[in-house]
Amino acid sequence: MQMIEITVNGEKIRVPKGSNLIQVTEKLGCYVPHFCYHKKLSVAANCRMCLVEIEKTPKLMPACSTIASEGMVIYTDSKKVKEAQNSVMEFLLINHPLDCPVCDQGGECQLQDLAVGYGKKKSRYSEKEKRVVFHKNFGPLISAEEMSRCIHCTRCIRFGQEIAGIKELGMLGRGENSEISTFLGNYVESELSGNMIDICPVGALTSKPFRFKARTWELARRKSISPHDSLGTNLIMQIKNNQVMRVVPFENDDVNECWITDRDRFSYEGLNSTDRLSSPMFKDDNGDWKELSWEEALEKIAYNFNLIKNKYGEQQIAGIASEYSTLEEFYLFKKLLNNIGSNNVDFRLRQNDSNLDKVFNGIPWLGCSLEELEKLDILLVVGSDLRNDHPLIAHRLRKAVKRGAKIFILDSYQSNQFINISGRITVIPSQLHLLLAELCVILSKNMSQDIPREFEKLCLTDNKVLFAIAQELLDRNKRSAILLGNMALSVPNASKLVANAGYVADIIDSNIAFLGNGANAIGGYVSNFLPEKGKLVNDIFNSSLKSYIVLHSDPYLDIDNGANALKAINSSEFSVALTPYFSFAKKWANIILPISPFSETSGTYINSQGIVQSFKGVVAPFGKTRPAWKVFCALGKLLNISGFNYESSDEVKQVVLTNCDLKTSLSNSIDLSFIGIDNLSSKFERIPNVPIYRSDVIVRSSTSLQKTKYSQPPVLRLNSCSLKQLGISNGEMVKISSSSDSIKLAVMHDDFVPNQGLYLPAAFEETASLGCSFEDINVEKL
Repeated sequence: MQMIEITVNGEKIRVPKGSNLIQVTEKLGCYVPHFCYHKKLSVAANCRMCLVEIEKTPKLMPACSTIASEGMVIYTDSKKVKEAQNSVMEFLLINHPLDCPVCDQGGECQLQDLAVGYGKKKSRYSEKEKRVVFHKNFGPLISAEEMSRCIHCTRCIRFGQEIAGIKELGMLGRGENSEISTFLGNYVESELSGNMIDICPVGALTSKPFRFKARTWELARRKSISPHDSLGTNLIMQIKNNQVMRVVPFENDDVNECWITDRDRFSYEGLNSTDRLSSPMFKDDNGDWKELSWEEALEKIAYNFNLIKNKYGEQQIAGIASEYSTLEEFYLFKKLLNNIGSNNVDFRLRQNDSNLDKVFNGIPWLGCSLEELEKLDILLVVGSDLRNDHPLIAHRLRKAVKRGAKIFILDSYQSNQFINISGRITVIPSQLHLLLAELCVILSKNMSQDIPREFEKLCLTDNKVLFAIAQELLDRNKRSAILLGNMALSVPNASKLVANAGYVADIIDSNIAFLGNGANAIGGYVSNFLPEKGKLVNDIFNSSLKSYIVLHSDPYLDIDNGANALKAINSSEFSVALTPYFSFAKKWANIILPISPFSETSGTYINSQGIVQSFKGVVAPFGKTRPAWKVFCALGKLLNISGFNYESSDEVKQVVLTNCDLKTSLSNSIDLSFIGIDNLSSKFERIPNVPIYRSDVIVRSSTSLQKTKYSQPPVLRLNSCSLKQLGISNGEMVKISSSSDSIKLAVMHDDFVPNQGLYLPAAFEETASLGCSFEDINVEKL
């Protein structure tokens, strides 16, 4: 990197060529005030607060947009600079309402701080009243009630365009009549929209759920890790009176940079839900719920486990955990059931192919860092709704495209990813593996290699996008990767899909990357929280066992075939729910134990990059809530099992990570013997995406997130061809039937759905009764 020498306030320093002056002064520790500048956004240079004096330059220059050059002499604190900054601040405050005592931004407001440091004691402007900007409704998450405070820095506009990928806000009017607004009165609906609150330097955009709840100086700040996706976003949770009041990002460039998703930001409402359970509950013979002490509850569980073990055998007990259970919870839960004698455990709640584990030769992971992902030249994304499943990874891919990368997508619903995509093919889920098989054949022919015998009978379609993908992948001078998403791992033929993808990667010497489903899926593999002999969750429930213990999960909505799971649990003799919430567990459990969510316990998550991140509880447990790892230790002692004398979660973590060499265990090596193709089906097929704000029980308990468009009651979406084929009109009510149940829903015309596709989202009460997400369903007019 070429370096140049400049002088700042009399001190000579060497800086990289191409640096702007505000970056130079930051590294030097010399603060230059600013509003519109943000290190992750493009330079606008419209606030003029960062003016500096440059020798031999007739006028002051904005530090944010001025590039350092060899020999430049800069002054940031001269008399001329200070006078200019005072004048700029005076202009900014002319129309500002000065309502700091009632502003949510008060105490952490950039304008407030700089007004003290660089402003004048009294305004000279008295010609007319301050302007008033009418409040705007940006939706359930962002409050724009006081837009008169806006100083037109345009950070929010640039954030939408450059980070979220969609221009939701813009500037209307001119001069003092300028206003920041949505177009045509729309809501701000990006999955990253809450970051606009953080980067707003004044109190114009604030958090609607947090509005008027607390002042910033009343809040304690504690670091945590998000449980909602595979990224492991770093959070700062702000606490008042032992309650999480607000969540903001903790900057970590290796993981989430300085951003968080709206799911991470606003799901804290679920932690304070009125549905939280404060003490253990037991259902008596009359079906009435009664409160128990922890000692009584654990003794009942131990007694019933021993009873079932002696009466029916050890294998009649099963344990299910969600993918955001901690490493310590996975390990102790598995250890407890193994010592009882049962191997019926699983955390992969939406996996449908029992052969999938045989395809992996190690623990599937991202395969590289996010920084390395950004530097790839070609990315083929298979079976993922990026913005829905992995919003901040979608942002990283957006950055890669800006750098010049090409992204191709093979998916089952053509939702707008707000990424400049080079090519896309949308088919029903069962056909995704066929596209990869065709790509194998095209690549093999181009490289004069033998076509695998499994693909010899495959009839190639004249799909120009597939040939374009192949052409790009054949360029050995470009670095490439195949990214497999949530849908790719949940389809019934996932083993063939993954193997076919592995074959493509092997032909072109590329990499396979697994985006990851859940916060701690890798932790589940590391702790070996898996059933023996290739069983899956659905196999466990199909066996109709006598006892189930479920951790951090609502079986009805979180398991792929929730209807079957609920039926099996209700027919069992004894079931236990370990959950912070009461309402969903009371439908099926015999005993409910109030377990701490991530905010009230310590633990460890391993994200999709293989980064081990531990966290502590940020608030005291609610009521008589207890951490799950402590509950498992207590149960182990009651059952007279040795090895449960842990004093802290750190002790458990050390045991798990000592027994597993993470560096060697993480491997995306694929067993290519599973490649193959299935026969094409002429039937209609369900596309069961899990909406972003329905992903887990904490998110579903957040009232604000449930008001967004992504959580509205489901409808059946069909494209024009399918509507015509079924003889259905847009808006009609239809009967949707499966082998499990039938429901009635309205139909919506949506050409993002592929032919033969029935887009019917999962994780809703309205659709869960239909059973397996990929089961054959029938649609008929009422």
